[in-house]
Amino acid sequence: MVEARPINHKARVGTVVSDKGDQTIIVAIERAAPHRLYHKVIRRTKRYPVHDPNNEATLGDTVRIEECRPISKTKRWRLVEVIVERAVAEIAPTAIDATLVSEVQRSASHASEAQSGEQATE
Repeated sequence: MVEARPINHKARVGTVVSDKGDQTIIVAIERAAPHRLYHKVIRRTKRYPVHDPNNEATLGDTVRIEECRPISKTKRWRLVEVIVERAVAEIAPTAIDATLVSEVQRSASHASEAQSGEQATE
């Protein structure tokens, strides 16, 4: 009998930069590499089209992707898991401090007074 050998697929971790396509996301993977002549460390970014059959990932998520068979002309990677979902701001627009509103109103009225004073001197 022939033993089944495990298949070694390449795996990467990156950030979703686009989720506009149906069942497709674009994942950007960043790496740091030294410049071959100047030896300064520079960031290199590569973008991978990834198959996401259930549309699980959204913009800003950190995801794990894995190499697979060709799914379309450009898609050769599939989504394995969503590691971290994107952080959403928790501040409601109605929670603006009243003092901040009054300061903005005072500065606006001060600006209009200064502008009317300039017109009067002309």
